[in-house]
Amino acid sequence: MDVRRAVQEPREIDASGLPMEHAQAVILDALRALTECEEPFAAILLMPAPPEGRTPPASGDVPSAADRIRTLKSIRPGLTEFCRGLAFVAPADIPAERAEAIHSGEQLWGCPTTATQDVTAARAWAEARSRE
Repeated sequence: MDVRRAVQEPREIDASGLPMEHAQAVILDALRALTECEEPFAAILLMPAPPEGRTPPASGDVPSAADRIRTLKSIRPGLTEFCRGLAFVAPADIPAERAEAIHSGEQLWGCPTTATQDVTAARAWAEARSRE
């Protein structure tokens, strides 16, 4: 008998209309919730476009970059154990540091990642990963 738990359909986390700091916090919170379910999953992450012009400072209710890094470090073991893959859907003109984080895969996230501008391709990749 196969004792592995059935993987659910890929989850879609839509942060595309949010400012980047809010988007990162929303994504990390959603990933934390998924890892706390202790069930295998794959996720499609719809990322926001870069802001036009100068980025305004984050408001006080947004976690700092250090807080977001701590959160990622705290959920990484759960991502390693339960996440079958994260498919980032991001525009082509994202800043270099964001592109690097998206493409850093298991080094940063603890699970396989892919990045594309095509949501259909991201969904297909995540679906395939959820069956592995």
